[in-house]
Amino acid sequence: MLYDTIIIGGGHNGLVAACYLAKAGKKVLILEKNDYIGGGTTSQKVFPEYEAYLSRYSYLVSLFPKEISDELDLDINLLRRSVASYTPYVQNGEHKGLIISNIDEAISKQSVLALGYGEAEWEGYQTILKKQQQFAGLIWDSFLSPLKSKEEWKAYFEQQGYGELWQSFVEEPIGKFIESHVQSDILRGVLMTDAKIGSYTHAYDLSLLQNKTFIYHIIGNKTGEWRVPQGGMGNVVAQLIEKAMNLGVVLKTQAEVKHIDREDGLKVIYSYDEREYSINAKDVLLNAAPQVLEKLLGHIPLPGKPTEEGTAFKINLLLKRLPQLKDTKVQPEQAFAGTFHINQSFEQMEQTFDAVISGKIPDTIACEIYCHTLTDPSILSEELQAQGYHTLTVFGLDLPYELFIKDNEAAKKEVVVKFLKGINTYLAEPLEDCLATDHEGNWCLEAKSSVDLEKELGMPRGNIFHNGLSWFYAEAAEAVGKWGVETPYDHIYICGSGAARGGAVSGIPGRNAVKVVLDV
Repeated sequence: MLYDTIIIGGGHNGLVAACYLAKAGKKVLILEKNDYIGGGTTSQKVFPEYEAYLSRYSYLVSLFPKEISDELDLDINLLRRSVASYTPYVQNGEHKGLIISNIDEAISKQSVLALGYGEAEWEGYQTILKKQQQFAGLIWDSFLSPLKSKEEWKAYFEQQGYGELWQSFVEEPIGKFIESHVQSDILRGVLMTDAKIGSYTHAYDLSLLQNKTFIYHIIGNKTGEWRVPQGGMGNVVAQLIEKAMNLGVVLKTQAEVKHIDREDGLKVIYSYDEREYSINAKDVLLNAAPQVLEKLLGHIPLPGKPTEEGTAFKINLLLKRLPQLKDTKVQPEQAFAGTFHINQSFEQMEQTFDAVISGKIPDTIACEIYCHTLTDPSILSEELQAQGYHTLTVFGLDLPYELFIKDNEAAKKEVVVKFLKGINTYLAEPLEDCLATDHEGNWCLEAKSSVDLEKELGMPRGNIFHNGLSWFYAEAAEAVGKWGVETPYDHIYICGSGAARGGAVSGIPGRNAVKVVLDV
């Protein structure tokens, strides 16, 4: 049987590509090794005794372009969080919190001024936000176009009068930009978090990986605002699956690709139901890490950088109720409505990075917490909603793959204990008392290290971006004018996060790969 395109991997990028190709009249097959479609964007009933469908591996959406939703006629509703973030801290023995509101600037200003650095701190913070918006406005649209050179981009910034912006975001460590505008260690940390999520880096990393990470977190749809997908990530996937199937895409789960044969055209060999099958295709799209392609081609070296260390640690929890805080001026419904930062001051994150460099799990775990259900309770049954249940998902930073290789389970337990100790510092009641339990009394809590992410999702060394994030420009002369999805092999393309301008839930590499296949 001959398909126009075979897509290896059923994550959201592969689904986006499949929809576009099928819409163009192509015959498309998706092969997924797991027993479900969605990859890292899946929603699952993590705790079997409860009707709660958690976004298990990814939580918020910012980088999914409106153009893709419009072009594929998707009905994905991204809900705005009333609070962008809450960061608890202790000042002169009093528990307080920095609240950044998405809907009331006066709340944000009052909270920033309470840090004790005067009006200049608020003005500096506003300057940073303005510069972020300017930068996003200049580069966002280019993510759906062929790559331009660094020199062309630099000239463009200078022509537009934004040479200083280019210097701050592209040439110098982002830590300098943050520290030059605000003084509070707490506020600096809130800003710096965007430069570290999912990347093994620090404020003054000379590789500038932190700059690339920062850019991806502040440019989405020209606002950089991270929103909650109504119905969870599973609804994003469900929308794409329905569209794909209506367009005639064939989806096959529990079908693990073993080899790509290039001897006579393209032939994909995969196993299914303990048998091996072979299918021909005109084009193959890999919705997996570029390193996977090396294996499928028989370990033929694929030019590129070594895999960056995965440093994400994820904890999923189901709560009977939200915990009260020691900060009595804020209700838990407000504090947990946005991103709840723990141990993420600027200095704390520099210290945790130094600790892991020496091969130790930090004593204080830097992490951020999301409560999906305060914005979108639909992922819970009506019964659980009525009883006041909520979900929390935790994203830990500076917890690289190497820390979990020797004894993954023991290391995970240590991280969970330290996480609970860290959050309980700011709570008026232990988080453990708020956790739902199963019939055996076990907490409804699951932890995933980067070792687990590699095993379950095929992410090399647990890197959620598959590789270190790329710049928004062509990083080699031969890449100028290309789409960032090309490989050295004819008719084989990367359509996942490992493509240039991939990473996070965006669909961008899926759409860009289609542009190459269709030659448009």
